[in-house]
Amino acid sequence: MSDTFVSINGARIRYRDSGGEGPAVLMTHGIGESLEFWHRQFDDLGQSLRLIAWDMPGHGLSDESADAMSLEGQADVAWKLLDQLAVERVHLVGNSLGAAMSLRMADQMPARVGSLVLANSAALGADVFGAFKLMALPWLGELMNKPGPMAVAQQIKAIVLRPEAITPLVRAAIERNVRRPGAAAHFLSQLRAMTTLRGQRREVWTRSHQILTSLRMPTRIVHGEQDVVLPVAHSVTAHGLCSGSELVRLQDCGHTPQLEQPEVFNALLRKWLL
Repeated sequence: MSDTFVSINGARIRYRDSGGEGPAVLMTHGIGESLEFWHRQFDDLGQSLRLIAWDMPGHGLSDESADAMSLEGQADVAWKLLDQLAVERVHLVGNSLGAAMSLRMADQMPARVGSLVLANSAALGADVFGAFKLMALPWLGELMNKPGPMAVAQQIKAIVLRPEAITPLVRAAIERNVRRPGAAAHFLSQLRAMTTLRGQRREVWTRSHQILTSLRMPTRIVHGEQDVVLPVAHSVTAHGLCSGSELVRLQDCGHTPQLEQPEVFNALLRKWLL
């Protein structure tokens, strides 16, 4: 299985396609991350499902795109990627920023979405990791997000409850992503588009709430109870807003359940998508 690049809106976008026999599933990572964060799903489910993971613009090995700084802009790029892959109908699975973006995809083209899985979704409420609030401030954010070993350690500490959940492949991806020229600036631009010193922007999470109330496709919401980036209360609220949704709260789990509890997460995907 190899990675491929396509051109969308003038930007090179990287994706990985398992080519599995089952339904197509688009998997989208969180802020500052990349498609390697889904490798535990590819290893287990890649033959039974057609898993497609990608690097959002400005993440991993994908180019930045001026058209994709908002959640809606990212969703538009994702749909164009699926168009190039001739995928008409898709299940959407997203983590953190990727979940918030997947929610916008479901709003833009609901007829093409078979189901939606939101894992520790961003943009569901104001509360957010304290360090993210501080990074929203000029100069301080640049100082706190300076590329180097400390940035790698801080990211790992934030996204998992247990550091051993970070596999060598994911650690190598984090180190590469942190060192990539322009990555730190893009991370801060993306963060500041959604976050202020007071928390996640009201206009962003209230839009998420509006979309949740209108969803008609099967929607599953997953959240690690020990998430230090985004509180589980956000997902509880989302579950209450989305009629017929299913909520799964994972104990002993942080911000990236697909890495920290892959067996449980994969079993849920198998039950929901196969």
